[in-house]
Amino acid sequence: MQLNSNVTEFVLLGLTQDAFWKNIVFVIIFFFYLGTLLGNLLIITTIRTSRALQSPMYFFLFYLSLSDTCFSTSIAPRMIVDALSKKSTISFSECIIQVFTFHFFGCLEIFILILMAVDRHVAICKPLHYMTIMNHRVCGVLVAAAWVGSCVHSLAQIFLALSLPFCGPNVIDHYFCDLQPLLKLACSDTYVVNLLLVTNSGAICTVSFVMLMFSYGVILHSLRNHSAEGRKKALSTCVSHIIVVILFFGPCIFIYTRPATTFPMDKMIAVFYTLGTPLLNPLIYTLRNTEVKSAMRKLWSKKLISDIKP
Repeated sequence: MQLNSNVTEFVLLGLTQDAFWKNIVFVIIFFFYLGTLLGNLLIITTIRTSRALQSPMYFFLFYLSLSDTCFSTSIAPRMIVDALSKKSTISFSECIIQVFTFHFFGCLEIFILILMAVDRHVAICKPLHYMTIMNHRVCGVLVAAAWVGSCVHSLAQIFLALSLPFCGPNVIDHYFCDLQPLLKLACSDTYVVNLLLVTNSGAICTVSFVMLMFSYGVILHSLRNHSAEGRKKALSTCVSHIIVVILFFGPCIFIYTRPATTFPMDKMIAVFYTLGTPLLNPLIYTLRNTEVKSAMRKLWSKKLISDIKP
């Protein structure tokens, strides 16, 4: 797997090198990751077991929670282990695998968010044709296309990473492997690679964000023609989606749409979209969605009854 490289492993500096603060990081990341797993797995289980949550919106929410879980898992476990280690190293092969999984599930989340916006647009703007347009077959094909698109994007990242020659420095000033910090270690001109990175990751983030905000703008404008009750329900759903979009895309656009320069706050911003957003998404969708909360209560009640029965 090593092309044009004399480096066999990288040293990850993490968020801090101070022993005291590394313990603090360990505790925070551990509970962040635990909350992410519990929240997203609860949504996945609830949607899978509840007959009331079989609409296309919850079909896409299922895959959003799945991508959140995998996205966080590509980063958090290694962070937790590294926080307990005096020196954190990652092999060249493991670094490339992390680049692939991180970008695959991150891109999948972007595509799922777009599909959720399409679903809300059809549901609110074309309610009479909703079930015809967004049938199970169409939803399945759209999700399959999202997986394929994510794979193509990730393979492009791998191609860019493997094209970089590493012949000396191997210390990554970050807590995970990504193309931006790897560019700083390459012993050649990285202008073209950085341009391709901005064109690939940066364009996906920016174009998707603009598309999503325009779509929700159209949806909110069309709510004028709905009843007060329908407007309230649709507005609650759309606001949840918009919050998730802003929280995820804001930091991504900041990181991936600029030249190969780094700022002191980059790592903290990366923490927000790699660990913070997957934790917040379940809270946002459950706290603002009465159907999900009701289904969770029924699931919990069934669990209690089954435990009580001899």
